[in-house]
Amino acid sequence: MIYKKVHNNIGDIMYFLNSFFIYSILGYIFETIGGIITKTNYKSGILHGPWTPIYGIGVVVILLLSNYFFKNLHMPRWKETIIVIIILAVFLTCLEAIGGVLIEKTSGIVFWDYSDKKFHIGKYICLEMMLVWAIGSVIFIYFINPILDSIIKKVPLFLTIAMSIVFIIDIIYTICTGIKK
Repeated sequence: MIYKKVHNNIGDIMYFLNSFFIYSILGYIFETIGGIITKTNYKSGILHGPWTPIYGIGVVVILLLSNYFFKNLHMPRWKETIIVIIILAVFLTCLEAIGGVLIEKTSGIVFWDYSDKKFHIGKYICLEMMLVWAIGSVIFIYFINPILDSIIKKVPLFLTIAMSIVFIIDIIYTICTGIKK
């Protein structure tokens, strides 16, 4: 019984790590394509590798809340969806604010600034983006993750370990050389 619980915990850790890496890379691709479309010289993420960790962290938060909190609501789907939208909009907006402040305090670089938005609160959060995170998280939970979930569960352990090592090296390299601009 204890072995099974430990094995499930390791499986959970691998699942969340794989989710973090896959969605960090997809976030990088999403923002890079957005930069090309809008013709801005935008660099996605603070690290040098092809990943934007804030997307991976956001997805892990969504998955944790979905798996351990939202699953136990036991209410009609429409009510559950409204609660999910509100909670995730607040969580992801707080994550964005914390990320923006940490990046600026540790590097002096401002990666995004919503001061020009009508409903901004400081430079790192605004109502417009809160709505984007709310809608995006519902699309993620009900459409994107069900499609990619089986792929995430099949990622081999050696690949998860290799990605973790490369990610740690990227963090060390970024700390030593500075955040890419």
